[in-house]
Amino acid sequence: MKKIPEPAQVRTSPPPATVAQNPADPSPAHKYFTDVVLINQNGEKMRFYSDLLKGKVVVINSFFATCQGSCLPMNRNLEKVQEALGDHVGKDVLIISISVDPTVDTPASLKDYAKKLHAWPGWYFLTGDKQNVDFALNKLGQFVSDKQDHLNIFIIGNERTGLWKKA
Repeated sequence: MKKIPEPAQVRTSPPPATVAQNPADPSPAHKYFTDVVLINQNGEKMRFYSDLLKGKVVVINSFFATCQGSCLPMNRNLEKVQEALGDHVGKDVLIISISVDPTVDTPASLKDYAKKLHAWPGWYFLTGDKQNVDFALNKLGQFVSDKQDHLNIFIIGNERTGLWKKA
């Protein structure tokens, strides 16, 4: 015979995982990544979480435009990813390339670099104040003190589901 729980054992509120979040409270991802301001290849200011990550699937890499090693081949791979994703780029998927050399990589130089890669709208090449760029790279585990030490890793994330992978 099944035992009926005592009144003190009856749950009167939903389990913590199903408690609705106050819409005014920032999400955990928003709290973690913040809205640090970066600048894209068109000279536009972009908030890292709200403009680039929120509600999107993202493919993120770090690079620098004057790199003579792996950066261009890695970004050529992203060019192929862009082609494979087609119309999804700029809508529900963004490609985000963040410079590890923001003092040299200006919006104008990044715009030229983006042209070499035939980048479509939705592929952002980001620079900005060194402090802001370093902060964003640090949050992604991509910060390096010497640009030559940058990582050849793509970060693929889905902010809605909280799934993040490195490739």
